[in-house]
Amino acid sequence: MHLPKIGVSGTGFIATGLVHLLERSPDFLISKVLTRRPLDSVDSVDRTYLTHSIEEMVDASDIVFECSGDAIHATDVVLQATESGKRVVTINSEFHVTTGSYFAQRGDYVTEADGDQPGCLARLKLEIEGMGFEPQAYVNLKGFLNPNPTYRDMAFWSEKQELALDQVVSFTDGTKLQIEQALVANGLGATIACEGMIGSTVDSLSDLDYLVDASNRVDMPVSDYTLCKGAPPGVLIVAKNPEADRRPGYLPFSRLMTTEGSGFVLLRPFHLCHLEALNTIRKVVQGEPELLTNSAAPRIGVGAVAKNPMKAGAVIKKGAGGFDVRGQAVHMADHPDAVPICLLKDTVLVRDVEPGEVVRFEHVALADTAALRLYRKIRRSVKESRQVLSNHFCCFGLADFFSATPMQFLSLI
Repeated sequence: MHLPKIGVSGTGFIATGLVHLLERSPDFLISKVLTRRPLDSVDSVDRTYLTHSIEEMVDASDIVFECSGDAIHATDVVLQATESGKRVVTINSEFHVTTGSYFAQRGDYVTEADGDQPGCLARLKLEIEGMGFEPQAYVNLKGFLNPNPTYRDMAFWSEKQELALDQVVSFTDGTKLQIEQALVANGLGATIACEGMIGSTVDSLSDLDYLVDASNRVDMPVSDYTLCKGAPPGVLIVAKNPEADRRPGYLPFSRLMTTEGSGFVLLRPFHLCHLEALNTIRKVVQGEPELLTNSAAPRIGVGAVAKNPMKAGAVIKKGAGGFDVRGQAVHMADHPDAVPICLLKDTVLVRDVEPGEVVRFEHVALADTAALRLYRKIRRSVKESRQVLSNHFCCFGLADFFSATPMQFLSLI
């Protein structure tokens, strides 16, 4: 019996945890573990698995699991894996919102896994739609955010939680959730209600009627987050269900309703990262289609908003997880020149940027990477799709144009 060989890209928290699970799994083998660290500095993974070579890892694997958290590096890995005909599973929303759509356009098998919030929302969507629910809002639950944290505080929490500094910064300033919910919007057929999302603070997870209102205004589901003290570290979907509406007094239904009764709150009170990812890999082997991609025609991107004034000549050491900028979900059509935050790495500014300003391509000198080249291809394809849409409306007729719903517009993209 051939056991699938899994190659892992990364040696951080998620990668290390997955490797340990794979070592004990009766249905998989580990091929190689790709790291960019000095090999003798990695003490959490068996040395015999480690390699610095993407090619060696890909060639030795049936399935590649990418979880480096670095969109630029991940793009290089996924390119080589897909061009070698390998299936790719990720926990890397940064990669997906930056270049993932290129692979979706090519028809490559590249999917986000269960375990992080986007994958958990995608799985929950499948479950509730099987029960007749119609999603109105996909919600990421948070208890605290600080859009401009200090280095001292972040260093303290990094050490305390045994997580990389950039991860703690990205979690705290909201960049991570903006990236995650942009992926959710693109991948699950939703949108954002406004730039940066609504992000209301609520006393109870039942107080989400405002998200139903937002969904009704745009005539499609919205992707958002909420701050709720004491909320579990999970996700939820606000949804409607005509059959459940017929039995308003039935307690299992009524207890799930929002405060004003406009929807049902379906909570998944946990996300377990690499523990769940192993099940995704099993489903891939069994032939399940991709769980979540950024779609071939993304509408939502994540720009970089300056936290502080920055002068020409300054260097943005790191976009997502750094102290210079934070991520903000935006409509790509409204910000065609916004630099995806995950492309900012050791990037020199060529123009001044003011606090609160979205960093544009004219502000920076970006390194020529595969990620940058693929992102530009994605933007061109999206622009061409919109041109086709515009030409369609020229023949559509003004009466039909003004009577069409937003959903009808979007279905043409």
